[in-house]
Amino acid sequence: MTSTDVLFRSFRIGSMELANRIVMAPMTRSFAPAGIPGPAHAAYYRRRAEGGVGLILSEGTVVDRPASRNDPGVPFFHGERALAGWKGVIDAVHTAGGRMGPQLWHTGGVKSFLTDWVPDVEVESPSGLDAPGVARGKAMSDADIADTIAAFAKAAAEAKRLGFDTIELHGAHGYLIDQFFWSGTNLRSDRYGGATIRERSRFAAEIVAAIRASVGPGFPIILRVSQWKPQDYAARIAETPDLMADWLQPLVDAGVDVLHCSQRRFWEPEFPEIDGTEGLNFAGWAKKLTGAATISVGSVGLTGDVMGAFNGEGSTSVGLDKLVERMERDEFDLIAVGRALISDPTWVKKIRSGDTEDLKGFDTTDLAELV
Repeated sequence: MTSTDVLFRSFRIGSMELANRIVMAPMTRSFAPAGIPGPAHAAYYRRRAEGGVGLILSEGTVVDRPASRNDPGVPFFHGERALAGWKGVIDAVHTAGGRMGPQLWHTGGVKSFLTDWVPDVEVESPSGLDAPGVARGKAMSDADIADTIAAFAKAAAEAKRLGFDTIELHGAHGYLIDQFFWSGTNLRSDRYGGATIRERSRFAAEIVAAIRASVGPGFPIILRVSQWKPQDYAARIAETPDLMADWLQPLVDAGVDVLHCSQRRFWEPEFPEIDGTEGLNFAGWAKKLTGAATISVGSVGLTGDVMGAFNGEGSTSVGLDKLVERMERDEFDLIAVGRALISDPTWVKKIRSGDTEDLKGFDTTDLAELV
């Protein structure tokens, strides 16, 4: 069996020291009635900390904007009751020796594919679209944009006050921030739109700068980005390395410490026409182009990809040879694991001990509760 020692090197990001390179990926669970996380959430995340995860990123938790969520079970990261619930979560994780950050989210114009629920106010997005050519909700005004930027900054400050070790900003998968990046959903002609990705990155860069001002220096800011969208698996924000630099460098310059680069399969090369079928993946190119630390993600240790889970598809365990090879050449710094950790809180301990015969894979029935 391939040695996994490379996954268990320590890593420092600003003020945060991690015991290993394994991150629990943010995964929507929808078990927060009225938006309030409770003891079940604290126990759920504590079990992953006890299981040896280096850094836990929470499920998406929404900022204080009307219609910022598209599912009634998604937790808030605002309001006294919700923040008290999150305080219970981070205290439980710290008691178990873990590190954790909330993923701060706004779903924008995107309708959930898991529920028919809709908010009681009109949804908002850059241009009143769910996907290219699919109208939904309203285009955001300048005041809406300013208030949204402020809401993200306030949530980040609350995370630091509660004792979280970092925050992640959700800028991927076709949601609000990503809708500004995507030319198909950002048709604006003002300073938040434009023909170039550098222009369309302004909204995200202003959020990052506001968050940096609210949390001060040293507190790590992670930004999750993706090329693909659930609305369009083949979507591309950046078709070339130069365009990727135009997209990501302004965000790093604004204060992002870590780019969390979402792929459906981490081993797939981002630009095979340049460096071949075994070339750098998305996180590898992002690190090379910007110099920022990066997190890779996508079907780690499993046979099927993440979208199959929503169609009721389970996955069996596979080896980590491809991951270890890329980590040993420092292609990226951290690796996020999602579905394997839903089904098995002790996945990390099993990988470290070499107990691969007891790995559970991913069972879709585990989505029905916080295991």
